[in-house]
Amino acid sequence: MRWSRTLQTVDVHCAGEIGRVVTGGVLDIPGATMANKLDHLNTVDDSLRQLLCSEPRSTPAGSFCLLVPACDPAADVGFIVLQPDQAHAMSGSNAMCAVTALLETGAIPMTEPETIVTLDTAAGLVQAQASCVDGKVTGVSLDMPPSFVTKKDGAIETPDWGTIRYDLCFGGVFYTLVDVDQIGLSITPDNARDLATRGITLRNMIAQTEEAQHPITPALNGLAYVMFRSTEPDGAIRTCTTLRPGRVDRSPCGTGSNANMAVRYAAGLATPGDIAVSRSIIGGEFTTELLGITNVGTYEATRNRVSGQCWIYGFSQLGLDPSDPFPAGFRLSDTWGG
Repeated sequence: MRWSRTLQTVDVHCAGEIGRVVTGGVLDIPGATMANKLDHLNTVDDSLRQLLCSEPRSTPAGSFCLLVPACDPAADVGFIVLQPDQAHAMSGSNAMCAVTALLETGAIPMTEPETIVTLDTAAGLVQAQASCVDGKVTGVSLDMPPSFVTKKDGAIETPDWGTIRYDLCFGGVFYTLVDVDQIGLSITPDNARDLATRGITLRNMIAQTEEAQHPITPALNGLAYVMFRSTEPDGAIRTCTTLRPGRVDRSPCGTGSNANMAVRYAAGLATPGDIAVSRSIIGGEFTTELLGITNVGTYEATRNRVSGQCWIYGFSQLGLDPSDPFPAGFRLSDTWGG
C-alpha cells in the first residue's frame, strides 16, 4: 500500500451531530491569523476540504474539525470547521467535539473537575470549560463569539410560500432565523428531507439580496445557513439548521443558538442571566446563557455561553492513493440533495 497523504481523526458526535477531529496529517494552513487561514481554505486551496468532505471518504452528515497551531498566544489550539459547502469560522457542536477529543485522548492534559481549553477561531477566541469526571468529559460550555442582529424582521417574496420573514444575525457565522410555520412544516424527523430542501432554497434566495457583512472581519462575510425555529410547550426552542448541499443539523446548533439569543435580547425577551434551551430535530439539548452585553463595530451584541455534551465513537485513518481516480471526491444528489 502506498499513500500520498495520510490523516488521522478522532470521531466524535455531539447530541448526534458528527464532528470528526483531525489529529494528524495537517501541520498548518498558511496565514498569519485564523481569519487568513480560513480565507486561504476558501479562496486559495480547497483540496483538503474536498478530500475529506466528499465521497468516498465522507457522507453528507457531519463535519471535520481542523486543528492547527494557534495564532493568538492566549489560545491552546487553532480551530476551523470543514463542511461540504466550505470552511467555516465556528461551530458550537464541532468545537465541543474538538475539546472532547483533545482531552479524552490526552492531547491536552485533563484536570478534574474542570479543564479550560481556549480555541483560536476566525471569529475570535472561544473559551471552553470542560466538566471532567473519571477521565470522561461530561459536558462542554463554550463562551461563544459575540452575537448580534444585522436585520430584524426582514422579508423576502417566494413563489412557493409567499412572504417569508426572517432575522439576519451573526452567531459565529451568519444565519437567517425563520419561524418554521411559515413554510407549512414542523420540526420533526419525518420532515427532515423537506426541511433541508426548503431551507437551502431559502438560503440561496436570501443570499442574493443580503450581503451579510461582518463589521470587523471580512473573512466572516456571507450567509451560511437558514435555521428554522419554533417554540415548544415547555418554552424550549426547537431548532433545525439546514446545511448545503442538502441536510439538517442533528444537534441543537451552537452558533445558531448563539445567534438566536441575540434576537431574543433585541426583542426584549432576554436579559443577562437568562438561560434558553435549544432542542434539536432528534431531541438533543443545548443550553444558552446570556452572560452580558458588548459591541461589535456599530452593533450591540450579546455574550453567550452554550453548553452540551459529546461522545467519542471511533478512530480513523484516512489516506489517498496516488492512483485514486477521485482525489477531490464526488457527490450524488440521491443522498447529498441539492
